[in-house]
Amino acid sequence: MSAQKIRVLIVDDSAVVRQTLSEILSSDPGIEVIATAGDPFVAAERISENVPDVITLDIEMPRMDGLTFLQKILSQHPIPVVICSSLAEEGAQSALKALEYGAVEIIAKPRLGNKTFLEESRIELCQIVKAAASAQLRRIRPSRVVEPKLSADAILYRSTHDVIEATEKIVAIGASTGGTEAIKILLVALPSDAPGIVIVQHMPELFTRAFADRLNTLCTIAVKEAESNDTVIPGRALIAPGNHHLVLKRSGARYYVDIKKGPLVCHHRPSVDVLFRSAARHAGQNAVGVILTGMGDDGARGMLEMKQAGATTIAQNEATCVVFGMPNAAIKRSAVDQVLPLHSVAEAILAHAR
Repeated sequence: MSAQKIRVLIVDDSAVVRQTLSEILSSDPGIEVIATAGDPFVAAERISENVPDVITLDIEMPRMDGLTFLQKILSQHPIPVVICSSLAEEGAQSALKALEYGAVEIIAKPRLGNKTFLEESRIELCQIVKAAASAQLRRIRPSRVVEPKLSADAILYRSTHDVIEATEKIVAIGASTGGTEAIKILLVALPSDAPGIVIVQHMPELFTRAFADRLNTLCTIAVKEAESNDTVIPGRALIAPGNHHLVLKRSGARYYVDIKKGPLVCHHRPSVDVLFRSAARHAGQNAVGVILTGMGDDGARGMLEMKQAGATTIAQNEATCVVFGMPNAAIKRSAVDQVLPLHSVAEAILAHAR
């Protein structure tokens, strides 16, 4: 049976952006742009005429903002929505809200006139649309209500002067489509003395900082966007900045991170494979690797290296994934020690750390 094309509706108030996105998506033989709309009201008409498989949605639009439209769409039609947002702080905050409301993924609007950016955007955008088309849209919610932490920890990160023993465990986490909610659920469940954590979530630049800042208000552990030479210490998670690879390194008993530009790896920057391979080489059996929801196979090779180096490896199970691609790829490579539902991953990390 031949595969049907994924049918996409593009919603954006800019005619230039609509045309650019249309050209990028139409260049993929597996994708068909069935309609475009300049605002949510026109989009609603298009949906009533021809229901798409995926919607790309701008946040800032006339007549009705994207967040309101998103909530209306998800309450009426279970259509996967990809947020297409400008690289601005306000856009990042709204896009994160959209993910919490049920959007599948965030992409950055293509920067016109930048050939390299447009080519990388083409690869990423087409992959994201394909991932969205296969996403499980039911929401996975935390088992308890998460209240923001109202203490100095919200703005003051844990001291980096702790003496780190060579036997300290570190946790390397990789995720893509659906990963922002999965990471939030996982980190919220960890206590303040959890092992040091390094994270790669496929996400555009600027959005990762807003994501880290949001998590830092919700979690008992401290969370920040990683900077070169940040020390990996208990009670803190470092998130790879968008558009940069995150490499784990070690100097004596101290684990730290290096932020690198470099080429796309597995069609991504940051790449989970880059993080996992560095964890295999510099942490070995002191590492715990966790691969969460996401499309494709980024992280599978690196996780196998981690396992071969003596690390403990964990994959999220299919039932709790938005997209089972990345965990499944690692499982098929025999790179995974445990396959667990999302709500059991934090407990497993702590058990191995002890």
